[in-house]
Amino acid sequence: MGLFSNNDKSLVLTLQSLMKKATFPNSASPLLSLINLDRARLKKGILELDISAEIPCAHQQGEFVDYFSELFHGAADFTDIDLTIDIDIKRVNHSEKLTQVKQIIMVASGKGGVGKSTTSVNLALALAHGGARVGLLDADIYGPSLPTMVGAVQAKPVSKDGKLLDPVVAHGLNTMSLGFLVDENDATVWRGPMASRALGQLIYETQWPTLDYLVVDMPPGTGDIQLTMSSDVPVSGAVVVTTPQNLALKDAQKGISMFNKVDVPVIGVIENMSYHECDNCGHHSHLFGEEGGRALAQRAKVELVGHLPLSGDIGHDVDNGRPTLISQPDSGAAKAYLAIAVRCAINLNKTNQSIPSLIIGE
Repeated sequence: MGLFSNNDKSLVLTLQSLMKKATFPNSASPLLSLINLDRARLKKGILELDISAEIPCAHQQGEFVDYFSELFHGAADFTDIDLTIDIDIKRVNHSEKLTQVKQIIMVASGKGGVGKSTTSVNLALALAHGGARVGLLDADIYGPSLPTMVGAVQAKPVSKDGKLLDPVVAHGLNTMSLGFLVDENDATVWRGPMASRALGQLIYETQWPTLDYLVVDMPPGTGDIQLTMSSDVPVSGAVVVTTPQNLALKDAQKGISMFNKVDVPVIGVIENMSYHECDNCGHHSHLFGEEGGRALAQRAKVELVGHLPLSGDIGHDVDNGRPTLISQPDSGAAKAYLAIAVRCAINLNKTNQSIPSLIIGE
């Protein structure tokens, strides 16, 4: 006979005492800072657990079963665990703007060509894969690429009330882009103030549903759009994408410096095109340098949340409207995106207040 039968309250207290000493898997964060144990019950040798998580980690169900089996070993007499995970993302955005959005993540870079847009789409899909409700906004007014990347080139947003546009739902994401509203072959020839107003309309004149995260894929640079939006968008945190090349690292450093000046917390640096993996032997070749992203993160005192490979498949996937998280969900790249999303969510979860601010671009 174990220590408990159906004495749920005593069981919960015992398990919580063990959880207080534990950290979230593959993290230094205290477990109970991210997960709550809502219910525990022993029934015929099965330990039934209901937990609520403040980060999107539903895809880690199997990992949690193994983790809790080891953590709770000896505290109760069970042969298996029946685990239920409820995702309950904390509200960071407390402004009166975009009240239906709990957290806003800006994905930025100091220069173009580092794969920021591809990273944005897969990051949004990874957050959704973890159980979150996610929106994706393409903030690149001059070169919107989102319709192509999510396979919705022909989609046109509709308005039920004649005032607000409904987002285009693609792969489970609520998306909006100027690319949905103009011909894909047309050039957007606008001065900065016009582009800034257009971006404001895309954000505030879209009928976003209740979202845990709104991921904003920003354009390159630190120009009018970014500066105009810095006072209007209740940004929760920024992710900076770079490659290991020195030029990209220098531009990424400028981006981080801008965030610091406008009090936007940088929740992570992602090193894209970090390595190429040989198809035959699995050897990693660092074609553009090695550990540049880590050095940048250390200098800027932010976390390097992950490395992404240089892979033709990743680009091919978005070109065909089926990003890697959709087309190759079991691939190494997909697993890397999922791990990065969890790290970003953990860091963002530490932000306890809304910060009016801005961004930087591809």
